[in-house]
Amino acid sequence: MKFTIIFGSPRKQGNTASILAPFMDELKKNGADVDYFDVYEAHIEGCKACLGCQKDQSKVSCVIQDDMQPILKSMETADVIVYAAPVYIWSAPAPVKAVIDRSVYSSCKYYGDDPYGPALFKDKRLALITTCGYPVEKGADIFEDQMKRYCKHCGLSYVGMLAERQRNLKEAFMDNEKEMRARAFARALL
Repeated sequence: MKFTIIFGSPRKQGNTASILAPFMDELKKNGADVDYFDVYEAHIEGCKACLGCQKDQSKVSCVIQDDMQPILKSMETADVIVYAAPVYIWSAPAPVKAVIDRSVYSSCKYYGDDPYGPALFKDKRLALITTCGYPVEKGADIFEDQMKRYCKHCGLSYVGMLAERQRNLKEAFMDNEKEMRARAFARALL
């Protein structure tokens, strides 16, 4: 089983990275093929709404030549796409949002001349791993709703979210319970 993991946090040792580590370890221990992309380390431009992606309905494509190209190739062959990002103002940080925008337009071919074109990521599964400071039901809920709409619009199957909270910076984020939940979430997606 192939996973494309899109990691979008500026903090390489932060909360999202901490919860993602046991998740990825569990996937690999169970034989999953994992492509990992740190979008804060990549050069990914925002969508320019040029509609160049709509010219060829047979393939996932974007005319902007940057670090998004290998991410799109990986997403195209993945069984499961995982967005792993902290919540910033009830949504994903800007580099993750750029990936979301570009992946929607490059894979959904109903924005150009043919409003009935194919959704090329149809039936792939999508999951979220996120961290926030608010209680999860008030901190990650809007981001989750956005991604559920993304899935519905693109024909993906939304398979769930692992969301963890850090109340304040005085307490340690990771503990055994969070690690166990991360590993269990990985196993549930296999």
